[in-house]
Amino acid sequence: MAASRRTGTSPARAAIIDGAQQLMVDEGYAAVTYRAVATRAGVTAGLVQYYFPALDDLFIAVLRQGTDRIVERLAETSTSDQPLRAVWAYASDRAGTALLMEFMALANHRKAIAPVIGEGGERVRQAQLAAISSAWERYGLGDTVPPAALLFVMSSLPRMIRLEASFGTSIGHAETIALVEQFLDSVEPVPPERTGTG
Repeated sequence: MAASRRTGTSPARAAIIDGAQQLMVDEGYAAVTYRAVATRAGVTAGLVQYYFPALDDLFIAVLRQGTDRIVERLAETSTSDQPLRAVWAYASDRAGTALLMEFMALANHRKAIAPVIGEGGERVRQAQLAAISSAWERYGLGDTVPPAALLFVMSSLPRMIRLEASFGTSIGHAETIALVEQFLDSVEPVPPERTGTG
């Protein structure tokens, strides 16, 4: 009974996971303590520890919930006319990139985290591939640009840009973003009504 409550979908558990995620984005993974998460979630520290007896359990829950949400959003874009733009928007999301970088740093100290990051990354990449597969022929890229390679580049660029920017390096960032946007304009033109010129 207790185990099922710990892995269920109660409002308190959901608030705890959301609170931990927001703490990681706002203050970094080191700020995630039972007390700090409890304050964010509006619950007691004891309740946080009840649902997540170890902090690793909480971090993994944040990772898995985030992955589930991303996969759901990507599944919705598979029927849209702009799946590559959806992939780029996901990759360029500052909060998402910040959260991933926090998890990557955390994985250096908590070994249970790395496999979950890898598992989530594979799920997201599969969802991205599924989202663009129906449109690939329309892009006219054929076999010259493998879809998985393009997705890797589009997913990696915003992360590298953010990493370099955190150290004060910015040369080439704007030009690279402009290059991707130019590519997107060529394969997924923005409809006139979205540009405000229609």
